[in-house]
Amino acid sequence: MPELPEVEALAADLGERLRGRAIRRVDVTEIAALKTYDPSVDALRGTTVTGTGRRGKHLLLSVDSGLHVVIQLARSGWIRWREASPRPTAGRGRGPLAARVMLEPPGASGQPGDRQPGAELGGDGFDITEQATHKRLAIHVVRHPDQVMSIATLGPEPLDDAFTEERFAAVLAHAGRAQIKGVLRDQRRVAGIGNAYSDEILHAARMSPFHPASMPSDDVVRLYAALRQVLGEAVERAMGVTAASLKAEKRQGLRVHGRKGEACPVCGDTVRQVIYADSTFEYCATCQTGGKPLADRVLSRLGVRR
Repeated sequence: MPELPEVEALAADLGERLRGRAIRRVDVTEIAALKTYDPSVDALRGTTVTGTGRRGKHLLLSVDSGLHVVIQLARSGWIRWREASPRPTAGRGRGPLAARVMLEPPGASGQPGDRQPGAELGGDGFDITEQATHKRLAIHVVRHPDQVMSIATLGPEPLDDAFTEERFAAVLAHAGRAQIKGVLRDQRRVAGIGNAYSDEILHAARMSPFHPASMPSDDVVRLYAALRQVLGEAVERAMGVTAASLKAEKRQGLRVHGRKGEACPVCGDTVRQVIYADSTFEYCATCQTGGKPLADRVLSRLGVRR
């Protein structure tokens, strides 16, 4: 799942490509992905992109008419840049394509009079895709990003200057006895952190994923420092990386998440995995739980001993 660092870098990469470019057309292939109807997606035709950005794990695109496109990439969504005219789509609901954005040539205004003969098929642009059986990707066309409920309810941005240690402590205190792994992933409490970077933050902080959110001040200091360091370094690694390479860069930079059975880079112990609901998390028992393996409820129900 794309998280704060990847979406931040994706927004920067798209900003360099899109800013000042006119949109020729937007074709929605997976109709369930489009969550709004007013304004219509056709209102983007002929507008010029003025900027891109990020809020939480949402990708934002703004145009000169005052409209905004908010893309929630969910678990398996992504943006694929096209340098040339696309092939015909396979048809609604088939394959990973959710929507296709086609751009006018650089310098063109988007008005029909600016087009060269035969140019209606389009040139460069980008596809919004989702490689998943259960489709969760969401596209919104709105007059203000806060009209999207999942943005309006977001917590603070963890790398903003305003997100101080004191504010983080207040978030944790409000969460009470809730497990810290879930608190870090809760977008209403802190924006942009998902399954992967919550694993990485807790490993860096040497803290169990099951640790209560309400914790002594020394633990708050350690966790806050780990959060800022892990996310800050991930953003630095991702910036300048093209959209096509961002997922591979993320995997390469992870120390425990997705590395079940490998050696912990800190202590050499084996990275372990816990399965829950429809997801998993990874941790190092030596670094995070005093050497004690965490109970895996799924395996316990199956009678498997660890």
